[in-house]
Amino acid sequence: MASKIRKVVIPVAGLGTRGLPFTKEIPKEMLPILDIPTIQFIVEEVIAAGIEQVIFVTSRGKNALQDYFDSSPALDAFLRKRGKEELADKLQKIGNLCEVLSVRQKEPLGLGHAVLCAKPIVGNENFAVCLGDEMFPPWDEWNRKEPALRLLVKTSEELKCSVVGTVEVSPQETKSYGIIKIAEPTISDKPVRVLETVEKPSPEKAPSRFAIVGRYVFDPVIFDYLEATQKGAGGEIQLTDGMMKLSEREGLYAVKIKGCRYDIGNQFQYLKAQIDEGLRRPALAPLLKDYLKSL
Repeated sequence: MASKIRKVVIPVAGLGTRGLPFTKEIPKEMLPILDIPTIQFIVEEVIAAGIEQVIFVTSRGKNALQDYFDSSPALDAFLRKRGKEELADKLQKIGNLCEVLSVRQKEPLGLGHAVLCAKPIVGNENFAVCLGDEMFPPWDEWNRKEPALRLLVKTSEELKCSVVGTVEVSPQETKSYGIIKIAEPTISDKPVRVLETVEKPSPEKAPSRFAIVGRYVFDPVIFDYLEATQKGAGGEIQLTDGMMKLSEREGLYAVKIKGCRYDIGNQFQYLKAQIDEGLRRPALAPLLKDYLKSL
């Protein structure tokens, strides 16, 4: 496994059913945390991990994601003509954040298939994967100290092996996640070998309570295993099935992510993200605190 990770794959082709009706026409990754789209937080995390190139796996109607990270000369000129230099500078910075490429997933065949669609661009080098609805906010103390993706990249480079991020969930939540079986009783500060991955098991069948969250670093051999993977749960090519083969034949490690995390597809967690960001804004925090106290 090569040491330097230069590329990240962000699958954004999903239908976003958990965000309907808003996501009928607007990508769920563009759901804003106040005035900042979720995808911007994710791309900034990618940049903090030292990754240079973002590969969106898209579908019809997802052009807004690429456009957001593009320059807009006409808008820039409009804002500067009206003296809004600070806002123009902010938008210019977004347009210069990273190099963005895209590839189409023409059929909704699952997360594993979406990652596989990026193979022609990734090529024969190790790469990261970030899910567009999993957000690790930069204002959290743990996330400032060790951003999730940077932790995985560093671990992968040290072990020269594929790595997945994980958090511990309640027994009732296992049916909503890919769950791992590990070689140790628990995961603390050190990476642990993954023995098995299971897609959304019921509590009684879950091999542990450690859930896979949306951060991964893979050896490119994962593409070979995904190509050989048959459709599984939901009639889709599951990434966890490819990871199972990877863990058996090449090795796969799990790292526990300690920082705050929001699942933007979960309405309550999305609401928490809004409130937490609002409490960070000097202009909004006093008003928001007073309002919350009044409830």
